[in-house]
Parts: sequence; structure tokens; C-alpha cells
Amino acid sequence: MKICIIAEGSYPYITGGVSSWIHSLVTNLTEHEFIILAIGAEEKQRGAFKYQLPSNIVEVKEIFLNSYLNEVKPRRDRLRLTPSEHEALGSLLGGGTAVDWAGLFDLLRSGRVTSAVQFLMSREFFRILSKRCQEDYEHVPFTEMYWTVRSMMLPLLLTIREDIPRADLYHSVSTGYAGVIGALAKHLYGKPYLLTEHGIYSREREEEIIKADWVQGYFKDLWIQYFYRLSEAAYTMSDQVITLFGRNRDIEIEIGCDERKISIIPNGVNVADYAEVAGPPPEGGPLRLGAIVRIVPIKDIKTMIQSFALVKRELPEAELHILGPWEENEDYYRECLELAATLQVQDIIFTGEVNVRQYLKQLDIILLSSISEGMPLAILEAMAAGKPCVTTNVGSCRELLLGSGDNYGPAGIVVPVMHYDQMASAIIRLGRSRELREQMGLSGLKRAEAHYTREQFIEGYREFYQIYEEGRSWPASASS
Repeated sequence: MKICIIAEGSYPYITGGVSSWIHSLVTNLTEHEFIILAIGAEEKQRGAFKYQLPSNIVEVKEIFLNSYLNEVKPRRDRLRLTPSEHEALGSLLGGGTAVDWAGLFDLLRSGRVTSAVQFLMSREFFRILSKRCQEDYEHVPFTEMYWTVRSMMLPLLLTIREDIPRADLYHSVSTGYAGVIGALAKHLYGKPYLLTEHGIYSREREEEIIKADWVQGYFKDLWIQYFYRLSEAAYTMSDQVITLFGRNRDIEIEIGCDERKISIIPNGVNVADYAEVAGPPPEGGPLRLGAIVRIVPIKDIKTMIQSFALVKRELPEAELHILGPWEENEDYYRECLELAATLQVQDIIFTGEVNVRQYLKQLDIILLSSISEGMPLAILEAMAAGKPCVTTNVGSCRELLLGSGDNYGPAGIVVPVMHYDQMASAIIRLGRSRELREQMGLSGLKRAEAHYTREQFIEGYREFYQIYEEGRSWPASASS
């Protein structure tokens, strides 16, 4: 069977997290061929893959959200829209009714729309936008509204107008633009569409927008609702939604996914791969804290640095090793360096990309300070290596570290998001007791062996793919 994996902002451009998940899935399901439909931010990423692609990946289709810069503006505006098309576009901009995604797909891929830029410069689009301004933004200058909505919609229009490779099954690993493409493929070809959500994409975008200084306050709700609309396309048109743990399932139902579609397949690791690095490092060295993480705002490295500044007062021999790439957001990386300098905290080592498995051997405690997560691979790797963890209470971290009805005991300490003082207290408690670190590390190893193996994860998806391979008939679009 030929399966099209649709990934946004991850594989094969960056390592870790969802990218590692995709690579593991593809390399372990060699009975299938895969197409990777990769959505990147900028054209400069083209071909800059961080992975050696396995032989069963037969095609990589790349889409870049800034490709509108290459579009040529047509000279004349001849676009005319029907009342239903007006309503569908108004709904996408928060007009109140459910979005007619099938109708939008047909409109935006038709010969009537010659380019994304042309569409957004048309009289018809100005009419739709003027109506939205009159309804909810009458005190906002129209030009400000226009440029905000233009920047919002251009990436969506570009993705919808792209050529979609033909496959037997489409599988997006998030909602957002990847989810819209999955819904579009279902509409175009009548093939089954699976959605896997690691984190809840719309909630993550909401958190980012609330904190963002590039969005005016009166436009924040418009942006937030827009991303919820994109998730609606994936939830509505998918045949199956797979999530990683129970809390994610509850959130998906809360924001509009049909609970009958949802199944749970946890992530997994091959515990045997970590046997040589399992357990605490030898006694006598400094206390080494480690974070396996990309240096980006959603991982909240600043809270980790602030907590480490407090740790150094009580445990001056401690070191913080931040293992992961910083190139994705260089401005944020510089801000982290500046914060460490301002706090005058020493012994923070940004390693860049390293061989995580080898580095784990010398670490005593693994940290995660994210403001949003799904089921973080970094924590599963730490558990497989018998390392205790201190994490924020995001995603499945509480379930991973404290268990859900098992008797293995805690594998670490969970603290509230952005509470650097509580994170510091937890680190200090573990740092002062080698016995406690060993006990929690062993609990995590046992839990990983019982509930979070790579074999369980791979077999779960193998069974789902087999169901679709056996030839079920699926509706051609959400409108059928």
C-alpha cells in the first residue's frame, strides 16, 4: 500500500519529537511504500533534510508557505462568487456557521482563481472582508484588517492550490495546514484519511498567539478561531483520529471531534537500545541535568534557565546540558543566552545536536519545561535509560511519570507550567538524594518496558493500515 504522510514543520527538516516518530514509523513498516508531503516555512529549506530517508520512501513532495512571493499578480479581476461561496469564506473568518470545506476546496482549486494573491486582491474578497469588519471590527481600520487577514490566509490558499500526490491512504500527523491537506486529499480522491495528533495543534497555536507581540490584541481572537477552523476540517473529514493518551482524547471531543472516531496508540521506544546507558552515572562527578529539546519558545527554555539559577544557589556543582538544535529560532536562542548572562548563572551548556543516547549515560536528571506537549519522546527516552525526570504538567507527562493505575511508583516530579521556583525545588530534592534518583529511574524503566515499547506503537499502526488495505469503501468527501 502507498501511504502519504503529511507533516507540517517537522520531518524531514528537523530532528526529534514528531520527526523521530515519523522516521520510526516509516522505517519499521517496510511492507508499505510512503510519500512524505512536507510543509515547510520557507523555500530555503528545500532539500535540507536532516534524515537519511529509508528506501521505502518513494517520493518527497515539498510545500513552502512563503511560495506566494513567486506568484505573478494578474492584470484583471474577473472573479465572481456565489452566495454559498461568500458564506463559506465568511465562516472561515469567524462568521459563525460551519465552514463548507468541500465548497472551498472546489472554489480555490478552480480555474476561476488564478493565484492566491489574485484572490486576496479581488473585489469579491474585499466585499467579504468588509462585511466581517462591519459585524465585529467596525472600529478597526480596514487596511489593518486586510493585511492581517491576508497574512493569515495566504498559507492556507497556497496549500489548497498545491498538487497532491496520489496514494492509497493519507495520514497527517497534526491538524493545521497538514490536516487541511489530508481533508483535501480525501475530497479529491475519495481515499481514507487518518489523523494522528501528538499535541493539540489548535491549543498550541492559541497559547502562542495569546503571548505573541506581533498580533494586535483585538486580532488575537480572530487568529485563534482561524486555527480552530483549520482543525475542524481535519476532524470533520478524517475517517480515524488517533491520539496518544486519554487527556488528548478528551480535549479533541471538547473542541468538536466525533468521539466515535478516536483511538489511542501511545508512543514507544525500544528499551533495549538504552541498556548500555541505563541507570545513574558513577558517583563523584558534578550533578548533571539534561534537557533533550529544540530551542524554541513552546519549550520554554527561559523557565528552565530561571529554575537552574535557583538550583545553583543550593547545589553549586550542578551543570545544565541543553541537548538540541537552536537554528530553528535564532532570536529565541539569543534571548536564552542573554537571560543566562543577566542572571549570571554559570555551567549552562548548549550542545547543539548530539547523539542523545550516548549523552544520556552521563546525566543524572532529565528536565522538560514545555508549555505544551503531546507524549514527549524525550521523557520516554529518559525512562528507557532509567533516568528520573522533572517536567511541567503538560500533555501526558503526569501519566508517564506517575502512572495510571499501575504499581511502579513515580518516575519523577511534575510541576506547574512556568513555575520556575517549583521546578527548582523538585530538582534540588532529587539532586540531594542519589537513592531517590535511582528509585525513580527504576520505576520509569519498568513502566516503559510494560506500557511504552516501540513494538506496541508499531503494531498499533500496522493493524490500522491493514484495515484500510483490506479494501473498505470510504466516502469521497465530507459532503457525500
